Amino acid sequence: MEGMDVMPPSSSSANGTNEMMMHMTFFWGKNAEILFSGWPGTSSGMYAVALMFVFVLSLLVEWLSHGNLIKDGSNQVAVGLVQTLIHAIRLGLAYMLMLAVMSFNGGVFVAAVAGHALGFFLFGSRALKKADNRP
Repeated sequence: MEGMDVMPPSSSSANGTNEMMMHMTFFWGKNAEILFSGWPGTSSGMYAVALMFVFVLSLLVEWLSHGNLIKDGSNQVAVGLVQTLIHAIRLGLAYMLMLAVMSFNGGVFVAAVAGHALGFFLFGSRALKKADNRP
């Protein structure tokens, strides 16, 4: 139909300012927005900080998932409340990590997967756990 052509999205908004387009496919490069508008910017150093942040965040999610933070013999109601709080924090961090990966930046994706992998190895796998010698 004539007049029904779809125009590609423009990089300028209605008020005339240029805004960065969000990638919808994976890309490699340091010019990405991760979690916050304008962060990490165009600096290679800040991009490296952002990748380390994502790595540590995914490591923390694994620690909260597999860490035994509550000792046996505690008050059951208090234990339940602490477990709920830990679960809520872990879930919030996991959603934040998901949003970071949704920047579609390949470096962010690799940092997140590497952090999860190392976190699982350190806190979830049997490789570094002490043997339980209880009868």
